[in-house]
Amino acid sequence: MTTATAPAASTAKAPNPAPARRAGARTAWLAAALFWTAFAILEGVNHGWLAGTFALAFLIAPDLTFLAGLRDAPRTAHGQLPPRAVPYYNAAHRATVPLGLMALYTVVPLTWPPILAALCGWLAHISYDRALGYGLRTKDGFQRD
Repeated sequence: MTTATAPAASTAKAPNPAPARRAGARTAWLAAALFWTAFAILEGVNHGWLAGTFALAFLIAPDLTFLAGLRDAPRTAHGQLPPRAVPYYNAAHRATVPLGLMALYTVVPLTWPPILAALCGWLAHISYDRALGYGLRTKDGFQRD
C-alpha cells in the first residue's frame, strides 16, 4: 500500500508583489523628481538668479526640520528622528502641501516666479526622498513601511 504525499508546490508560498510595487513607486517618484528638478531649473533660467536661489533653498529646506530635534539626537536609536522633530519633518515632507500651494498660486492674482521655483524645488526634494526610500516618520521617529 502506498501513501499519497502532497505535491511540493502546495507548500511553497506565493510571491510577494509588494517589492515590485515598491520598486515601481520608487521609479515613479524618481521620474517626478527629475521633472520637478527640470522645472525648477527652467524657472531659474527663465526668471533669473532669485528664482534659482529660491528653488535651491527649497530643495534643501525640508531637511532643516532635523534641527528641531538636534538636542535629542544623541539619545535616539540609529535611523530614528527625535520625536520632537517628527511633526515638522512630516509636514515638510508631504507632497500635498507644496502641490496645494501650487494650486493656490495658479488661482490667486500673484505672479512672482520665485514662488513657483521654490515650490518646484520643494516637490523635487520630496520626490527624491521617496525615490531613495525615505518617507514619512512614525510618531516615534522611525521610517514608515
